[in-house]
Amino acid sequence: MTSIDMSLGDRITTKQLSHALHHGFSPIVEVESMDGIYTVRFHHANGVSELADKHGKTWTFTGTGEIQDLLGSLGLTHGVLTWSDQCGDEMIGVPGKALTPDEMLAHGTRIAFR
Repeated sequence: MTSIDMSLGDRITTKQLSHALHHGFSPIVEVESMDGIYTVRFHHANGVSELADKHGKTWTFTGTGEIQDLLGSLGLTHGVLTWSDQCGDEMIGVPGKALTPDEMLAHGTRIAFR
């Protein structure tokens, strides 16, 4: 674990992310879709940090293009697109089990940044 991993909290701004990346930070990037709203999480040795705006609030996006451009401009090349829309269909009585964060990453779709 790098010292930069130890200093990260549960939220990270693009300025903090850029600094961390230039000091050896190498996270697993998760882009999570929640009914068409996207958030970005960075999985690292010390836990998970969510991308936040300059006010510290979770940064949400309405598509992946802006995320791809933003993270690509910081030097990140790829991540995992995950979904947490629903886990069953209550309308027809199909039971479901919510996926764990590890299962979401394992079964997500690779996404490239530009």
